[in-house]
Amino acid sequence: MRRRLQGLRAEAFTSDGDRAALQALQKIPLLPQIVQKFFELGFDRRMYLVNMGSSVRCGPRQFRTLYGIFRECCAVLDVPEPELYVTGNPFPNAFAGGVERPYITVHSSILDAMDDEHLHHLIGHELGHIKAGHVLYKSVAAVLFPLLELVGRRTFGLGDVASMGLLMAMAQWSRMAELTADRAGLLASQNLHASIEANLRLCAGPNRFANELDREEFLMQARAYQDAGPVDKALLFLSGSAALTHPMPVHRAKELERWANSGAYDRILAGDYEV
Repeated sequence: MRRRLQGLRAEAFTSDGDRAALQALQKIPLLPQIVQKFFELGFDRRMYLVNMGSSVRCGPRQFRTLYGIFRECCAVLDVPEPELYVTGNPFPNAFAGGVERPYITVHSSILDAMDDEHLHHLIGHELGHIKAGHVLYKSVAAVLFPLLELVGRRTFGLGDVASMGLLMAMAQWSRMAELTADRAGLLASQNLHASIEANLRLCAGPNRFANELDREEFLMQARAYQDAGPVDKALLFLSGSAALTHPMPVHRAKELERWANSGAYDRILAGDYEV
């Protein structure tokens, strides 16, 4: 039986990196104008309609097993139920969207890669984005490049440097937000092994050798990645990782293990999550 965390607030599991990156992002002058244009041009409503029109909405009579997992995760994390969809897509993934009308969409391929225990982590991760208020900036990021082109940078009296500064800050915050959402996934699954394996299966994708995957080997790989020297990490950053919206999968696995071992996870499960 999973413990229901009534009254849980996102601040209890938000990563320090998420907080710091969000504060840095919100200091960039271009951001308020971009967010305003996001709503003025109807992107939130448009994205919702495109998703609804191209996906299958889950419910008691549609994907009922997945819907049952979803409802349990909502109850555990104390999140009002958003809408849940499944869409046909060969790339294993899931995402949360909808600022005014929240929803979660699961790619069909990830259902082949994960069992029910893994799916608790996956759904909990996306609910974590909704609970932590990530959906607005995540949605803005999804349309940021074309939006900048549409409204024109000169509209804001800012040059390319300011625009690139916003993009880099948005990407940095997005990566840190994923670590917060991973913590929500663990709180939903309440099974560290299953949560680590969910990251492993997301990384490996659906394949016929999935029974040969090894969680401990993946964690050893993650530790080797963490032990890379500062020069190697600087080269990785300069080679393009600074623009990534998600951390490397092995890094996510290691960070989740570290948070679980810090004692913060156990304190929350014990009911100590006042902030």
